[in-house]
Amino acid sequence: MSNESGKGIGFFERYLTIWVIICIVVGVAIGQFLPLIPETLSRFEYAQVSIPVAILIWLMIYPMMAQVDFSSIVNAGKKPKGLVITIIVNWVIKPFTMFFFAWLFLKVIFGGIIPSDLATEYIAGAVLLGAAPCTAMVFVWSYLTRGDAGYTLVQVAINNLILLVLYAPIVMLLLRVGNVSVPFDTVLLSIVLYVLIPLIAGYLSRVILIKKKGKEWFENVYLKTIGKFTIVGLLLTLIILFSFQGEVIMSNPLHIVLIAIPLTIQTFFVFAIAYFWAKYWRVNHGVAAPAAMIGTSNFFELAVAVAIGLFGLHSGAALATVVGILVEVPLMLFLVRIANNTRHWFPAKPVTN
Repeated sequence: MSNESGKGIGFFERYLTIWVIICIVVGVAIGQFLPLIPETLSRFEYAQVSIPVAILIWLMIYPMMAQVDFSSIVNAGKKPKGLVITIIVNWVIKPFTMFFFAWLFLKVIFGGIIPSDLATEYIAGAVLLGAAPCTAMVFVWSYLTRGDAGYTLVQVAINNLILLVLYAPIVMLLLRVGNVSVPFDTVLLSIVLYVLIPLIAGYLSRVILIKKKGKEWFENVYLKTIGKFTIVGLLLTLIILFSFQGEVIMSNPLHIVLIAIPLTIQTFFVFAIAYFWAKYWRVNHGVAAPAAMIGTSNFFELAVAVAIGLFGLHSGAALATVVGILVEVPLMLFLVRIANNTRHWFPAKPVTN
């Protein structure tokens, strides 16, 4: 994508919100009227990770990993402000504000509509979402905001390491559950599939192709060609995800709307904290936007897996994590637009951040 606002944005990127809505509708319709398709795809699973979804996410992330200049990763430590923002927001603020908004709306404001026991399960699902910062999709949001690909990789890597240590304790604290079983094989496999493999493939592609074809061909021909896979991978991923959850979504329309309200407020609230903090600290936009996006979006693959493992496939907690997927992508696209339209708030020239 070009560094000049508005230029280089392809047809799919320009109308991405429309394509996302269409894909959600198509996915739900497939789940309702062609259930054999998601039933067949769901058989290809390992450690509660859908292999078809993993492949599509790989196709979605690989083009961005191929853009990573590894010298920018080495230099990321010289710009600590973006790392501080993402760590504090993701692990000190976000899980607790998610719990607060979910409790306020689902237990208090909607207390007369949602049974108390079910509301408790919905809150549990929201907490599972809030305690897991985004691992895969953030690369898409970084790409769409023209973020620093190398720095985004460092931010994601650090959050993944913290996730392995703090996810279970934070969930246990917020839910007061003594036995929270976090499937570490799911976490590790997801990190390997969504980060490590595309990173290695991107690095090898960059080294080999630049050596053979030259840097100009690699950046102006190869990257522009494979960049189309990012959006296509995103749209196909959404179709599959929502085909899996079509029945759940259609059978709980009112509760889905009620759950979506605190999740939406949480999304804007966390984004505002991280984004305005970055603005106050005069962080470069290429670092600031992805830092805000990581905290705002969620590692929903993990949240769904843990919800199903702890509470069951048809539980309120599982439904809440599915609603998280439903609202996240359209909201994140809206925040991408906000970030791109406010680029002028941030320093035009690189500064030490």
